[in-house]
Amino acid sequence: QVQLVESGGGLVQAGGSLRLSCAASGSIGSINAMGWYRQAPGKQRELVAAKTNSGSTKYVDSVKGRFTISRDNAKNTVYLQMNSLKAEDTAVYYCNAAHPLYGLDYWGKGTLVTVSS
Repeated sequence: QVQLVESGGGLVQAGGSLRLSCAASGSIGSINAMGWYRQAPGKQRELVAAKTNSGSTKYVDSVKGRFTISRDNAKNTVYLQMNSLKAEDTAVYYCNAAHPLYGLDYWGKGTLVTVSS
């Protein structure tokens, strides 16, 4: 099992920045990717950014150039630096840890990000 705890959400004005953190504990060695998803009201959850153990990253097109995902393996923590925030970035952001090959998929409880225009 892997436990994930997010922090760093809050209210920010459009154009501002926030950094989300996700601390992982448990069977960290069983996963090969960590990432962030978000779910806005009335919309499906979508992948925002992910980073594999090998360092490969993936971003949804709408955040490219504005968001950066990073991992501190020593701290078992993944971060999402969000710059130039827009109202459409408003959502609950969820941390995810996974190993698709083995069907492992873990989620945090989410942290709310609200961007006021």
